[in-house]
Amino acid sequence: MHLIRLTTATAAALLATTALSFAEGELNIYNWGNYTNPELIKKFEEKYDVKVTLTDYDSNTTALTKIEAGGSGFDIVVPTGNWVPIYVEKGLLLETRPDQMENFKNVAERWVDVPWDPGRHYTVPWQWGTTGVAVNKTSYSGDVNTSAIFLDPPEELVGKVNVVPEMNDIINMTIFYVGGEACTEDKEVLKKVRDTLVAAKPKWLSMDYGTTDKLKSGEYQATVNWNGSTFRARLENPEVVYGYPKEGYPLWMDAVAVLKDAKNVENAKLFQNFIMEPENAALISSFARYANGIKGSEAFMPEDMKGAPELDTPEDLQAAGQFIPVCPKSARDIYTAIWTELQK
Repeated sequence: MHLIRLTTATAAALLATTALSFAEGELNIYNWGNYTNPELIKKFEEKYDVKVTLTDYDSNTTALTKIEAGGSGFDIVVPTGNWVPIYVEKGLLLETRPDQMENFKNVAERWVDVPWDPGRHYTVPWQWGTTGVAVNKTSYSGDVNTSAIFLDPPEELVGKVNVVPEMNDIINMTIFYVGGEACTEDKEVLKKVRDTLVAAKPKWLSMDYGTTDKLKSGEYQATVNWNGSTFRARLENPEVVYGYPKEGYPLWMDAVAVLKDAKNVENAKLFQNFIMEPENAALISSFARYANGIKGSEAFMPEDMKGAPELDTPEDLQAAGQFIPVCPKSARDIYTAIWTELQK
């Protein structure tokens, strides 16, 4: 019996050494800017002796275009859920089977089987949240729970509004505003969408990212924005408030996937499993201030995330939020045409 215990212990030690040796090397992550906790990366590097290189992007479109061109050198990408099927259709992702990984047991029930990745064969949760509007209440003290903030700005906000150039969010928020449904191809609805956006644009200050810092500083008095980014801005500037448009607003989840041409596949899989550990998921959320979808991570969250208005949607506005499905290509082509016109 003693011999068996000794042999088992020795074997376990050898396995641990082998795993560590196997993990040595590199990992190249392609993720949204200002979205990855340096402490998380440091912890992963030290645990597995892996050098992580992080490269930022500013939109789903930018990321897909870069990866589709080939030769990116990235191992991991973090697309929004409704972009994942596009990656899969184009053959850009590796089926890493996160559902069979050790830490998959920590994924909260609602995120185990999702429409954009049935059974979780490709992706693991990163963070999830809402797209709404942020307003500095020193400029405007009226209703913030409306997309009129950017589609028909009140006089106090004319020339002070930023719109993040994320096509799917903006197009769908406008569709909801004019009374349509996500992924609509109704010509009358889309004409209203086009006319509403074109009429609104002269009243905007800009179409840009970098909203967190510019909300904090007051450079943006209002902007379409994500809830976690607004939360971070409010911590530095208490005049910032977040609104959930009553006409409808997107819910989303960003997901960690491994690229088909990844050079460091095993390290990428280790990272997928690593971030499903509650304490590590909490590191992700404590930096960017979004929920993460991992059970037990709440125990490791900063105290100020409990009850934060950017994370706790008012009960009467919860039904207005919805996950945007992957729209048919025919619909996406129409939206792209509207978006292209808006950029002129």
